[in-house]
Amino acid sequence: MDAALAAKAAKAAVPIVFAGGEDPVKLGLVASLGRPGGNITGVAVLTTELEGKRIRLLRELVPTATAISVLLNPARPAFDAQSKDIEEAARAVRQELHILQASSEHEIGFAFAIAAQWRPGALLVAPDAFLDSRREQLITLAKSHAIPTIYHNREFVAAGGLMSYGTSFADEYRQTGIYAGRILKGEKPADLPVMQPTKFELLINLNTAKALGLTVPDKLLVTADEVIE
Repeated sequence: MDAALAAKAAKAAVPIVFAGGEDPVKLGLVASLGRPGGNITGVAVLTTELEGKRIRLLRELVPTATAISVLLNPARPAFDAQSKDIEEAARAVRQELHILQASSEHEIGFAFAIAAQWRPGALLVAPDAFLDSRREQLITLAKSHAIPTIYHNREFVAAGGLMSYGTSFADEYRQTGIYAGRILKGEKPADLPVMQPTKFELLINLNTAKALGLTVPDKLLVTADEVIE
């Protein structure tokens, strides 16, 4: 969504198709999901529901966790909307939440040092392009501090992260490509309702779970789309 916001500000008349994890109405990208208006449409993930699901998954995996920390990037243009969505999701499931912030490599290390002092039962790393670029650092710190952590995409789990839940990027980009093709054939973004992803994935890394001393409940193993051993 950050790129879409920048593109909207720079190119008011050029058709834009976005794929992102915030509510485009709250961000001011479109007038409504059903009738976007203007020159922008795309695929949007309503993150409140997804963050609530990630929190519930963490509680299933670590039922003893009384508090969960969440790592956010305060430099992200959509930071305010993202943090409000996560806080709302936590309130909905009555989960105590600690907010950590990091927008640099050094701040990530400092955030984990703070988390170690708070001793949260688990950690949620929020979707963000910068945090995604620090994947190895995040995974290494989560392991060294023995904090069960959930991420938003499969790449983290494939690289050694514990668990991820989110949209299938392949499916999301396929939907985005369909809209781009329709616009190139003459349709207007204003007439194309904002789509929502249809496929979601739960991945679990059993090797990481064992290293953390966690026993993954059978319910999670059965519902997982992929289990890495």
